[in-house]
Amino acid sequence: MGTIKEGTLLWEPSEEQIERANITEYISWLKSHKNLNFSNYQSLWRWSVDDVESFWASIWEYFQIQSKKPYETVLTTHAMPGAKWFPESLINYTEHIFKDRKDDQIAIIHTSENREKAEVTWKKLYEDTAKVQQTFKKLGVVKGDRVVAYMPNIYETVVCFLATASLGAIWSSASPDFGTQSVIDRFKQIEPKIMIAIDGYEYGGKTFNRTETVTKIQSELPTLEATIAIPYLDDSNANFSAYKNPIHWDQVVSFNKPKPALTYEYVPFNDPLWILFSSGTTGKPKAIVQSQGGILLEHLKALTFHVDLAEESRFFWFTTTGWMMWNFLVGGLLTGSTIILYDGNPSYPDKNRLWKLAEETKATVFGTSASYISACMKDDMKPGESFDLSALKSISSTGSPLPPEGFQWCYDYVKKDLWIASVSGGTDVCSAFILGSPILPVHAGELQCRGLGAKIESFDDKAQGKINEIGELVLTEPFPSMPIFFWNDKDGSRLNESYFDVFPGIWRHGDYLKITDRGTCIIYGRSDATINRGGIRIGTSEIYRAVDHINEVSDSLIVDVPNQNGDSTTPLFVVMKDGCTLTHELKQSINEQIRTQCSPRHVPTGIYEVPDLPRTLNGKKLEVPIKKLLMGKPVDQVVNKGSLTNAKALDYFIEFAKKYK
Repeated sequence: MGTIKEGTLLWEPSEEQIERANITEYISWLKSHKNLNFSNYQSLWRWSVDDVESFWASIWEYFQIQSKKPYETVLTTHAMPGAKWFPESLINYTEHIFKDRKDDQIAIIHTSENREKAEVTWKKLYEDTAKVQQTFKKLGVVKGDRVVAYMPNIYETVVCFLATASLGAIWSSASPDFGTQSVIDRFKQIEPKIMIAIDGYEYGGKTFNRTETVTKIQSELPTLEATIAIPYLDDSNANFSAYKNPIHWDQVVSFNKPKPALTYEYVPFNDPLWILFSSGTTGKPKAIVQSQGGILLEHLKALTFHVDLAEESRFFWFTTTGWMMWNFLVGGLLTGSTIILYDGNPSYPDKNRLWKLAEETKATVFGTSASYISACMKDDMKPGESFDLSALKSISSTGSPLPPEGFQWCYDYVKKDLWIASVSGGTDVCSAFILGSPILPVHAGELQCRGLGAKIESFDDKAQGKINEIGELVLTEPFPSMPIFFWNDKDGSRLNESYFDVFPGIWRHGDYLKITDRGTCIIYGRSDATINRGGIRIGTSEIYRAVDHINEVSDSLIVDVPNQNGDSTTPLFVVMKDGCTLTHELKQSINEQIRTQCSPRHVPTGIYEVPDLPRTLNGKKLEVPIKKLLMGKPVDQVVNKGSLTNAKALDYFIEFAKKYK
């Protein structure tokens, strides 16, 4: 596929699509109920960030948020950190999941490598959640207790989360592919009372028993009192005897007679809902705490207006329980839509697996990563020809910037009439700041809009907002799903250092961003991984886009290493496709591609073939730690090997660093 110009118009919604969009209904509601008139998305966004109290109050009213006590204050202060939302209200997240649901409709479709596809009604989801809640109550789980899950992306995990939130307890999860120490580093910080765990899982056609891993993790959790044990790998012969006070899943969902009803513990809006963890590449992962109310409002807003979910929607995102996108996917239930869960290798038995799943489940929203779309491109896949994707309305992409060619591939080889939404946010807010909109056009390589209620700006070094210039992505007004605190960060110093140390009182996200005069956005990668040659800075995503045009290369990583003379060197590391080698001619082709697409200044100072690239457990490339390693920092100071999916890939860079200096 050839290069496509960034900003090329690829798709526009029809009048009918605009009229049917949820956000159009909201705009009409604002006109009839609030006497507010908005002619386009940009004017609506501007109001939502210039008057955040009125905007979020309208979200509360529009979605008919249930509260035991009425709120008196929308926002306590505009200062950050420290702003609190709707402080007088008492709510429950799970209550809103089951509010106004139709018993016989499908709530969840789930499948995995070792389970056939199954559909679960809202009635069964409610009943199973009530049964787990009863079990938790008998185990003494109360408001504020921590419940942790070492679980894959399966139906039971969702049920256990909803039961946890119904009691005002605090949820946290890790995927079973996380190593022992990685899980201990996370769960030990938060002192859980209950653990939910499987016996093992299947991935890529191979089985992985996790019983020994679970017992090792539990031995490091002195506060743990009981385990809900779920046979996933071996239904008939799973042995949970070594688990801490194990209660078999069959006991949980079958022994309650008569069927229990869910009860809801109403908690303050700013009470914890769950704890997410940062990647922990340079130390213990940060335990990021987000609130019941903040997540409730933000996910209702984002999923209804920016993902356009409704009761008839079928919402899929490929994720594990260790990535915030699992939490976002579960939030789809708030809209009444059907969510689709898949556990397994997306390339097994072949790379068509997820497209086949989209056909089988009649998915309307297909959520994935930019790297997955790039892999489909490189393999010349044409899912639109191989599968019936007539139900598909939208592809959403996150994890890294989707290059313009990725957009074009979706239209050429998936479906012509398709809404492509590349989005950007993060674990820190468990949502996206920059999202899609069903009423806006799609331009190649551009994110459609800044999210409603998110006052995103692009700051230069002098903290001045810029348009059509690359700067730091900042948030200049409070946002409901921001962390309420980090666990065990009593004085708030770690939270402050993470977001507010560069621009005091302003959230700095750590990405490079350009906001165009059309209101669209372009993400250029992490600001601390920027390539700066001769005073000209570009994001690593631009380099990767250029290298992606070289068919023989399957992946790449570039870092900018400063020298003592004030200049820098930029080694480029490439993973070759099977059967391909890095020849002198291929190096010349790579350099020419970068020289043409980026600039002559940004041609790498050297190109090196590597067997693999180290990645975090969430799939992010290790740009900054590799940079620090090449600057001479000891490996144990720059990276926590337990935070990597493939720690062995680091060995090459450790040896390279010794020779590099």
